[in-house]
Amino acid sequence: MKKLILVTSPPACGKTYVSKQLAKALKHVVYLDKDTLICLSKQIFKVAGEEYNRSSKFFEENIRDYEYEAIVALALEALDYDDTVLINAPFTREIRDTAYIDKLKDKLKEKDAILTVIWVETTIEVCRQRMIERNSDRDSWKLANWDKYIAGCNFNIPSALDNPNNSNDLLIFKNSSEDEFTESLKNIVSILEKDPF
Repeated sequence: MKKLILVTSPPACGKTYVSKQLAKALKHVVYLDKDTLICLSKQIFKVAGEEYNRSSKFFEENIRDYEYEAIVALALEALDYDDTVLINAPFTREIRDTAYIDKLKDKLKEKDAILTVIWVETTIEVCRQRMIERNSDRDSWKLANWDKYIAGCNFNIPSALDNPNNSNDLLIFKNSSEDEFTESLKNIVSILEKDPF
């Protein structure tokens, strides 16, 4: 059966590294990263004469949801050509929105595909350190306003997604240390390569 894998978490939990290592370890995977769309988003800020701030009201109202819409559309199209598509993106609201998930699952049924969410679990302090180390302009506002930013993040596992009848609908990838990463990669690849039902 085909799979759409969403690798999700708040920013700087290590999604990109985790996603790339999973994509390398699995067979026949199309890898998609929502950050690839940032060049288009930057142009929208520029044309609109707005300061580049991915935490702004302008971004929320005019860009955010369209980035998700675009990356999911690309993934659904890719499932016509390969068995597994992996999206690297926070999906922080979407995975807690039952209606959104149900609608996505309905679209996947049309492709004879199932949904797997991989939640990258990392401590808040490790996230902050990784954000500092990656030194990206998309994090400038977040780091300068850390308390306000972190108050708006939800680091809780989206456990409502977990269906006891499906062994791989929600998988937790622990990623606060190298040892956790190594163990999680091994376990999750093993689960994903088995029949989900």
